[in-house]
Amino acid sequence: MTAGQLSPLGLPGLDPRFSRFVTVPDGAELEHPAAAEHRWHLLDNAEPLAALGATPVGTILAVHGNPTWSYLWRSLVSAATAQAEAGGPAWRVIAVDQLEMGYSERTGRTLTLSDRIGDLGALTDALGLDGPVVTMGHDWGGVISLGWATRHPQLLAGVMALNTAVHQPTDAPIPAPLRLALKRSLLAGSTVQTPAFLNVTLSLAQPALSPEVRAAYAAPYATAERRRGIGAFVADIPVDERHRSFPELERVATGVSRLQVPALLLWGPKDPVFSDRYLADLVNRMPHADVHRFEGAGHLIAEDIDFAPVVLQWLSERVLTNTPETASAAGHDATPDVGDAQAPAPAPLWSYLDRLRDSNDTALVEMAPSTGGGPRTVSWRLLSRRVREIAAGLVAHGVRPGDRVSVLVPAGADLTAVLYACLRIGAIVVVADAGLGVNGLSRAVRGAWPDHVIGIQRALLAAKALGWPGQKFSATRLAAPAARALGVTASLSQLAAAGRAAGGELPPEPQPDDLAAILFTSGSTGPAKGVAYTHRQLGALSETLSAQFGLTVGSGLVAGFAPFALLGPALGATSVSPDMDVTSPGTLTAGAVADATRAADADVIFASPAALMNVVATADSLTDWQRVTLAGVHTLLSAGAPLSLPLLEQVSALLPSATVHTPYGMTEGLLLTDITLEGILESDSESTDAGGVCVGAAAGSATIRISPLDETGAASGPLTDAANVTGEIVVSAPHIKDHYDRLWITQRDSDRDSTPDRRWHRTGDVGHLDASGRLWVEGRLPHVIVTDTGVITPVGPEQRVERLPGLGRAAAVGVGPSGTQQVVIVAESRPPARRPHLASARLTADVRRAAGVAVAAVLIVPLLPTDIRHNSKVNRSALARWATGVLAGGRMRRP
Repeated sequence: MTAGQLSPLGLPGLDPRFSRFVTVPDGAELEHPAAAEHRWHLLDNAEPLAALGATPVGTILAVHGNPTWSYLWRSLVSAATAQAEAGGPAWRVIAVDQLEMGYSERTGRTLTLSDRIGDLGALTDALGLDGPVVTMGHDWGGVISLGWATRHPQLLAGVMALNTAVHQPTDAPIPAPLRLALKRSLLAGSTVQTPAFLNVTLSLAQPALSPEVRAAYAAPYATAERRRGIGAFVADIPVDERHRSFPELERVATGVSRLQVPALLLWGPKDPVFSDRYLADLVNRMPHADVHRFEGAGHLIAEDIDFAPVVLQWLSERVLTNTPETASAAGHDATPDVGDAQAPAPAPLWSYLDRLRDSNDTALVEMAPSTGGGPRTVSWRLLSRRVREIAAGLVAHGVRPGDRVSVLVPAGADLTAVLYACLRIGAIVVVADAGLGVNGLSRAVRGAWPDHVIGIQRALLAAKALGWPGQKFSATRLAAPAARALGVTASLSQLAAAGRAAGGELPPEPQPDDLAAILFTSGSTGPAKGVAYTHRQLGALSETLSAQFGLTVGSGLVAGFAPFALLGPALGATSVSPDMDVTSPGTLTAGAVADATRAADADVIFASPAALMNVVATADSLTDWQRVTLAGVHTLLSAGAPLSLPLLEQVSALLPSATVHTPYGMTEGLLLTDITLEGILESDSESTDAGGVCVGAAAGSATIRISPLDETGAASGPLTDAANVTGEIVVSAPHIKDHYDRLWITQRDSDRDSTPDRRWHRTGDVGHLDASGRLWVEGRLPHVIVTDTGVITPVGPEQRVERLPGLGRAAAVGVGPSGTQQVVIVAESRPPARRPHLASARLTADVRRAAGVAVAAVLIVPLLPTDIRHNSKVNRSALARWATGVLAGGRMRRP
């Protein structure tokens, strides 16, 4: 390098071995090509790999966007080289600085999208690049890398992208930041004359970049002359069909739809430019792509997350072993369950609607119908007709098999009709609980990116304000001005009318292995996750519930737990949702349960632990006839979290004739084990005080195994059914989830034990099996405490402490670095303390004796914090952070 030339060396995190310059013939599509040559800067690990004697298994061709440069890919180049040094697959990484950008030459040309793709091709030709090549792009570098991929199919082995786009919808404006930058009055000033565009882009990192890294990104763009390429890049954004680069963008978009190679899309949903709209478009063009959305990450996703290990792992699994068994679909590992290919598919959920379509028996009871008044009954005849009419109306309004339909309607007849109508036509229902709150619900809806939304007016107002995607349908008929303002196409009554006008004709039934639903988790263990189910899996769940609890045609079911409110028609049962806010379980009262039981002549009640806590708390208000009604119930099922023995006994006293079941399950598998109150009492009498909540033996055809914990608290051991081995609970059943939606990494971790013959799901819970094969839950894997003397699971110490007089709920949390953590007990006192405080010396000594583990400190609080949805689940993660701060000298505020 001659004196005075800019150098990228000495920048943080950039290994100088990788930086090189090459001279390449001009690749532009000129009318009179000249023999011009241009100087490119690259990050390239070819020489370090050669020094190792490692033959590359392929090349990653990485292309940055605007206004970054190859520095964006420094961790990928380093990680790929380190993998080869450790004896793993050797991937050559070529990360380019595009011409006019980074440390590459400023040629003075005004480049179009086609020019940039051509220039990249000229570079790879000059380098003598041969296959296999996997492209990698970010921002507008994603378009350019995918453009190169479509022009070089003979070399291509895969494509990868971070937050990019290949198509701008004609019915949506380009993102606001780009609209602002493209204004003629602002373009030069914000992109060239000042570093404003560069600074704004760098400020999008989550968390903020260090000053040193910000300076490194800005280093090649220190002067207006060096920033001309930034302005030209912005000006070349094809905003509409009149733009000179629009035809090339359309060509790339069309070509991407034809790619059949493995694809990986890593996405930061907090990106104000490349939103989930563009991810949905890419998924539609490459439905086979593996997708992972990193909640909390934004536009500079390569800085926001440690993406390089994910990329290298994916390359090993999807590119180096590209077999049918490892093929994926939108983050879906298609490992079949045992016997899937041979076993007959369960009956679809709507089968009873067909079988009982002429019956006047009651299918549903609404306790609080929107029309007011008393309970409203809906017959099987009416429900069947309504489902069919709405289904045909949806088809008439463009809803197609495979479309995603977000349903935001309260529990009741309308919700049931809508869900079954969508399932019947092969649409995928997206169900997210309003209890997630506005922000959580919006993240869920936008993450699923539905094609259609069916909602009540309040939900449609949120959809309008928050920019939720999809064609809009309203649950009730709105006045014309309101419908126009909210962009509503039709109401449910109008859909039914359209269905009648169309003669009720429906498409063929979906296949058993077609996707049926995406159900979002409660968000109690992190951001809510979309859990995808096929029709086969939902049918298997219905069969399991029926067999386990004797639910048949004629059973009466009170559903105070939202997931089961929707399964009544699938079971042939008469179902009723009590008068409550299903998004807030604590609103269920004993009187509401009794009224619902009487209205449906129900003999089975489903309710969550949080709901049952309030039912017991309000039992004194019951009338004599309400008590008589509840005495006729023969089965109570409580799912969502294990029930404490005192609460179980209180519920049993309220329902004296009922067998009380507390099944273990989760959104990913709604019924995995089952145990009765009698079984819990029996297990307690047999317990050796190993700790945990007994949730019973496997239900139906479920299989339970344990992956033992190692000394670091990781569940690394092989699956076992040996007694008294603590580890992560791993389950298999025909009715467990198919996959996590657009969460490839989460899905991969979840089913890493799966084989071609059996799908396993890692639950994230820890526990053990006893000698009788019963499962005991000891807490969550992230809450395991790793001390210098061993691994401690929290539930056992908590249970022992809670037996002390004067204490209520307790939480055992770890404070300090893993491996030397100290156990801290945080407990509620009885009566409640007025403010948080350190326990007295006497109480601390009592707790230490009772806990059975070394306890560093005991903190007393008025109330333990619980998660957003299950106020029966203590939020140990929040408590650990709070206790850490308090014991470090922070103020003793309420946790």
